[in-house]
Amino acid sequence: MMRAMSPQNYSNHTQRVPVFGVALLISLLTTIGAIVNLALSWGDHERLYSASLILVLSACLVVIGSCTRSFPLKAQDRAIRAEENLRSYVLTGKLLDPRLTPKQIVALRFASDLEFAALAQAASEKAMTPDEIKRAIKNWRPDTYRV
Repeated sequence: MMRAMSPQNYSNHTQRVPVFGVALLISLLTTIGAIVNLALSWGDHERLYSASLILVLSACLVVIGSCTRSFPLKAQDRAIRAEENLRSYVLTGKLLDPRLTPKQIVALRFASDLEFAALAQAASEKAMTPDEIKRAIKNWRPDTYRV
């Protein structure tokens, strides 16, 4: 049985992945523990190698975890930029203003077709923040395909 979802809007559009946050927190705590372990092992040559190896592996885990989240988001931002550029061209005959930042364009994707062009122009002229852009949207266009 499928649960009915409420319509997407400003107050419920963000997605959180608690498991990712917990895993990253555990990785950071492990790295801190590895630093403490290395500091305590500094004078003991038998433990120094394993303590330094644990620190290097823990730091690698944090870097890999961060990249695992940021790389797909960058790819998604590029796709959104291309989609919104096409949308702008279809609606106005012009590409998006090059002054718009990727974060502004990501925010504009929620604007309905009727308000998109005016909001895109205002966003570039007034240097609106992504949050200001989202709050200015009157008719929310849901995006349920986000990563």
